Amino acid sequence: MASPARGVADVPALVERVRAGDPRAVGRLISLVEQESSLMREASALLAPYSGGAHVIGITGAPGVGKSTSTSALVSELRRRDARVGVLAIDPTSPFSGGALLGDRIRMQVHSTDPDVFVRSMATRGQLGGLSLATPQALRVLDAAGFDVVIVETVGVGQSEIEIAGLADTTVVLLAPGMGDGVQAAKAGILEIGDVYAVNKADRDGAREVRRDLRTMLAPSSRPPQAWKPKILLTVASTSEGVDELADAVEAHHSWLDANGELTRRRVRRARDEIEAIALTALRFRLADEPGGQRLADLADSVVARERDPYSAADVLLEAVMSQKL
Repeated sequence: MASPARGVADVPALVERVRAGDPRAVGRLISLVEQESSLMREASALLAPYSGGAHVIGITGAPGVGKSTSTSALVSELRRRDARVGVLAIDPTSPFSGGALLGDRIRMQVHSTDPDVFVRSMATRGQLGGLSLATPQALRVLDAAGFDVVIVETVGVGQSEIEIAGLADTTVVLLAPGMGDGVQAAKAGILEIGDVYAVNKADRDGAREVRRDLRTMLAPSSRPPQAWKPKILLTVASTSEGVDELADAVEAHHSWLDANGELTRRRVRRARDEIEAIALTALRFRLADEPGGQRLADLADSVVARERDPYSAADVLLEAVMSQKL
């Protein structure tokens, strides 16, 4: 496992500074998350009682639809409504440094002097799904820091990269005219995850046709009567046109989640997925260490030698883990 980060001697004091809204402390703790520091176990335990208050909004869509501009405009609208806003902008990984390329922070400079807005870029580090593996823990840090809303903006996603739906309370899917025909868009898994849809760049030709196609694809005929009916909006994020309606729709969805018990159900699923991810990561570390690594290598040799099959080899490995022999 990762060793403790240098320069952090007192985790409880750092957490207290985070709880007080100190942006330097928030940034430091998120850095510990990204570094997979062993100190995060202690920090996570201290943060847990203070989490669960933030509305987590995921913003996703194909490259070129205006995610960063829309995120910035939505932050401005939420600030106008007196909400404290944290932003996790998931950027592609630099092939040289391994860090985020920081493109979204450059676009959100308008918020740099606002003490009630915190923007952090995080690298995907090659992770599929448009997210970083550290995102759930970073969300907890911002939540405990007292932000009313936390926006997670993903990298450009493909048809199967829809992890944001499992992480957010409300998922906003952005589209834009000229990004492909409606039939092809209907095949994309991304169109099955949205709670709110925004056709951005609506000042371009074809925007209303995209909205019409979306309405057809998302026809509520197969939805239970009590189910949420996704909103489909037109926006021009560069001029903030329609962004107030987007904020209204996001808030309406949050109210619906709370009133119907769906907010708790979604968060239980999120917690389950996070626990599973942490457990699997710990298991991989155990298998990588001796004697786990040697046992795995021996089992692989036996499969190649046709002495056993992969399923029975996996059973042997799991039995060794369960009996704490690894």
